[in-house]
This record gives sequence, structure tokens and C-alpha cells, in this order.
Amino acid sequence: MAEALPPRPPVSGWAGLAVVTGAASGIGEAIARRLHAAGADVALLDRDGDGVRRVAEELGALALVADVADRDALETAIASATERLGPLRHLVNNAGVGNLKRLSDYSERDVDLIWRVNVSGVFWGLQAAARSMPEGGSVLNVASVSGLRPTRGEAPYSAAKAAVVALTQAAALELAPRVRVNCISPGFIRTPLNEVLAADDSTRSTIETATPMDRLGTSDDVAALAEFLLSDEASYLTGQNVVLDGGSMLTSAQMDPVLGPLLDRFG
Repeated sequence: MAEALPPRPPVSGWAGLAVVTGAASGIGEAIARRLHAAGADVALLDRDGDGVRRVAEELGALALVADVADRDALETAIASATERLGPLRHLVNNAGVGNLKRLSDYSERDVDLIWRVNVSGVFWGLQAAARSMPEGGSVLNVASVSGLRPTRGEAPYSAAKAAVVALTQAAALELAPRVRVNCISPGFIRTPLNEVLAADDSTRSTIETATPMDRLGTSDDVAALAEFLLSDEASYLTGQNVVLDGGSMLTSAQMDPVLGPLLDRFG
């Protein structure tokens, strides 16, 4: 299903279609807005029909309603976008879902959903790009620091995001030099989905204290990096996973609490 307003005239360097999945809110919405402002003909894809239509209408962009875990629905949506706006030049595989449970408490349904959306959804997007993206195209996958340094309670999510990084590297090898494929692994990014944590003063302070940049990340932080990685300015960059976490993964949970106070005391 697709709805559209007339596309904006392309700006030099961003001519062509950019499809962003999971674009109804949060990081996906911020990336879509950033690419639209840069001059791309953006198509926003999400299973949340009302949400994606709202954002698309504000931008004068194309709204695509589909579930990335459904291969046929995703292919049909992308084909609809290319019919209206031309060849697929940029693709952002951002749609994702997570959960928080003890490893022993995850049901088969829980794990299946996380895997189908986070891994299969990215794979189907990459497959669509491999088949139809012209030379000079670029793909960006959104993973997570949880895929590099798993946290308790996110076992299947962490495994899925690690798989996204591996898919990025495999696709980059196969599609080069025609198409570039890169990945972003965000740390804690303040979005509507985790606002309950960010809005709590104690929780927010704990996260900020553990982050060298002393603040939470924003969707705009991710969108700015996404614009660069998708642009021609990153034309020699492929197969990379860029961690965007304010430096939080630099610290040692074992030694920082010991050495940090000593440094403050004697430094």
C-alpha cells in the first residue's frame, strides 16, 4: 500500500530514491527527515500506517505500509516506490524490535519476532538492493552496541544485531564496487520507545555518568552520521560498522570504578 504527494526536485548529489524502513518514529523518522532535507526523494516504510503517513505527509514524501519481515510485502513496497520515484539509490534498513527478559523466559514467539524483523527484514532489504540498485548506490543497516557487547536480558536481540553486522560485511563484499554497504551501531539513543527510561532523572543520570560525552544520544545524532555514510562523501567506505555511543564502550566495567577515583585523588 502506498500514498504519495508529488516528489521534490532532486538536489545534486542526492538524485534518486531513498527508502527508509521503520520511518514512522524515532531514528528512522530522523533519518528520513535528514535525507529529505538533503534533497533525496524519500520513501518512508513502516508497518505503522498512521504513523508513517503522518511523517510522509509533513515531508511531502511517499508513504509505504509494509512489514519488513514479510519478504513479498517489502519487495512489493520497494517496487511501488521505484515505479513512482525511479531507481533505488539509497536504502536504510532501520526497522527493528527488541525485548527484555531472562534468557530462560523467552518464548519461541518472542525469539521468532525479534529474528524475523531484525535479521530477515535486513536480509530481504539487502536482497532487494542487490537485485535492483544501480552503480553508485548505498545501503545503511542499523544494528546496536548490544550486538557487540551484549547486555543481560537481551540475548536474542543481541544475537540478531550481531547478525546484522555480519550481514553488512558479507553484502559489502558481494556488492562492491557497484554498491556500498555500511552499518551504524548506536548506543543509548533517546527515542519514543525508551522515553520512560530517559525521562527518569535517576536512570538518565546513571546513563550519562557512564557515557564519556556526558549526555544521551539523539535520533539526530544518528541521522547526521547516516547522511554521511550514504552520501558520495563516503564513496571509499564500505563494510564498516560505526559505533555511535558517546564513547560508552571505551570504559572498563572492571577497572574504571577502581582507577577512576584514584586518578581523581592523586592526579
